[in-house]
Amino acid sequence: MKPLIAIVGRPNVGKSTLFNKIAGSRISIVEDTPGVTRDRIYADCEWCGRAFTLIDTGGLELKSDDEMWNHIKTQVEIAIDMANAILYVVDGKTGLTTDDGLVCSFLRKSKLPVIVAVNKLDNNEVEQTYDFYSLGFGEPHAVSAEQGKGIGDILDELMAVVPVVVPDDEPERIKIAIVGKPNAGKSSITNKLLGYDRCIVSDIAGTTRDAIDTELNIGDDKYLIIDTAGMRKKKAVTEDLERYSVIRSILAIRRADVVLIVVDANEGITEQDVKIAGIVHDEGKPSVVVMNKWDLVNKDTHTINEYEKKLREDLKYMDYFESVYISALSGKRVDNLLPMCRKVVENSRRRVQTGLLNEVIGDAIRIQEPPSHLGKKLKIFFVTEVAVQPPTFVMKVNDPEIMHFSYKRYLENALRKSFDFSGTPIRIHVRPNKEE
Repeated sequence: MKPLIAIVGRPNVGKSTLFNKIAGSRISIVEDTPGVTRDRIYADCEWCGRAFTLIDTGGLELKSDDEMWNHIKTQVEIAIDMANAILYVVDGKTGLTTDDGLVCSFLRKSKLPVIVAVNKLDNNEVEQTYDFYSLGFGEPHAVSAEQGKGIGDILDELMAVVPVVVPDDEPERIKIAIVGKPNAGKSSITNKLLGYDRCIVSDIAGTTRDAIDTELNIGDDKYLIIDTAGMRKKKAVTEDLERYSVIRSILAIRRADVVLIVVDANEGITEQDVKIAGIVHDEGKPSVVVMNKWDLVNKDTHTINEYEKKLREDLKYMDYFESVYISALSGKRVDNLLPMCRKVVENSRRRVQTGLLNEVIGDAIRIQEPPSHLGKKLKIFFVTEVAVQPPTFVMKVNDPEIMHFSYKRYLENALRKSFDFSGTPIRIHVRPNKEE
């Protein structure tokens, strides 16, 4: 897994601004009010060829007994538990405060490497950093998150203290994350796929607490099965450990090549199942919806069609998904899962030649003309595939503002009709043609 770096500090020292600057986009809300950031926010980043995950946290107000500040403290503790290093942000304009000393003592208990960033020094006032030597975390670094000054130096320091991720010797090992609500049968599916009891199976929801990785080799096919903790609704998550487990599940989705979204067929697809599928979709991961416990459903000849219709309706925002109806208990159709995973992973890695791609889009344009706005007609000059996993296309046009979402969806459907992208999302980015 990528190293994790937690950004920690008092309220309103500029943690979220620094987080957004390193991440390269405005992910965290930034406002000149303490306590805006409450939960942990994640971003995948890269520095000098090194990939890592950055965690933004809420401000630590350790002297307060207020419920909100205690909640924030809990979130910070979980982030620190997961982290490999801490980026401790202090306010260079305000200078060293007694609260900084309290946060310093709090961080020292973690025994993690701590890099101190003295923020808001827009003119590189190095003398403002001297007092922060007394924190005992080595050299404080003058930075301006607003202007992006000094950030390279702190990233160099962080890369020196976090573990180096060794590239996987077996890049073809397909990583399969198994996610879903508690007690949907994820661990039972894992055990059935592996052929032995790797995970504890219990009727008690929440038995699995962490993401469990197990390698599986079948002939020349190599897999990594990742069984995850059940993901409850936010309001139902009460224990700190369970919050940690949910985050581990989300991280498992991020590092997976394909995700099995397990639904309790006896209960039917629920709002929480739809939310979990939404996380998978937003992460751009190919997916298979697994309707488990099919043996418990009272069936007739139309039952599977009714279930499929309900699935298509509730998951219409990701209508590319593949589905399978199984029983982990009896093993019925479980053998279909791995071939389906291989298929959707292959689809997510599919590359289309630019010439063929432009022929397909050209035909689609001739069948249905592009939209116009205020007398100006959309012109699509060419299309190219720029990335895979998920397949990502860039369309060069005369004016991106004219591209209506419905026409973009029409073009996506045209691509899906011509090429097998079943099971995987695809991304279409519309860019102005500078040569026009």
